[in-house]
Amino acid sequence: MEGVSRDSLKKALARFEERVGSQPQAAGASEVSEGLYAVAGVLDREPSLRRALTDPASTPQSRRGLVERLFAGQLGEAPLDALRELAASPWHSASDLRTAVEELAATAALTAAEGDGALDDVEDELFRFARLLEREPELRRALTDQALPDDRKTSLVRSLLGDRARPATVRLVEVTVLRPRGRALETALEDLSRLAAQRRQRLVARVRVARPLDEAQTTRLANALAQVYGRQVQLQLDVDPAVLGGVEVTVGDEVLDGTVSRRLRDVGRRLAG
Repeated sequence: MEGVSRDSLKKALARFEERVGSQPQAAGASEVSEGLYAVAGVLDREPSLRRALTDPASTPQSRRGLVERLFAGQLGEAPLDALRELAASPWHSASDLRTAVEELAATAALTAAEGDGALDDVEDELFRFARLLEREPELRRALTDQALPDDRKTSLVRSLLGDRARPATVRLVEVTVLRPRGRALETALEDLSRLAAQRRQRLVARVRVARPLDEAQTTRLANALAQVYGRQVQLQLDVDPAVLGGVEVTVGDEVLDGTVSRRLRDVGRRLAG
């Protein structure tokens, strides 16, 4: 991707993390993934739509409006919101938007796996399936045969992986097989495995607050924790009125407790002493 497209994708990924990735167990991530994968299929079939959604002569508002007219009622609010933001952003080319939609869909699928505690398995399964294709040229030829119908390819993937892989792995392999975007199949799977590894290297901070944080507060807290730990931090928010006020942050075994309830307990202990 060129600079402007890379920046737009980075912004979309950051917004996704704030809106969906920070929710407990990444609630809604699967819906975003499936919705955006469906949109990617539409963009594949409709080059005129890709051009309309990236037309620099149109305003961001008009492109958002086009998304609303075409996809409202077909997508849930979370994937629709992600698509609106993608359409409103500038892109170097129409193909970059299509690539961004699928990358965000893959990120959402991996986020859902992370929320389920399955990210390590998904990363390993993607890597091992890529290695299988290297060892089995006949299998690779079948999965990349343009004359083989998509439903046959999907059935083949499911017969190979079935109950032996996580559902997220099966879905990611299916999409990669059906839409490799000009990449070698092994390369596309390795890209997904690396994306999973990058997510796995992030810290997860569980945050207890008395009231929901707005977008600006969430961003400030994530940035502050990233400075403390020197790594990107994913927030998992838990709204608990019992904390009364302030924030409790748990990262691994470390608890940073700045809640009002903790301060009241401290005062009570001092009075009792």
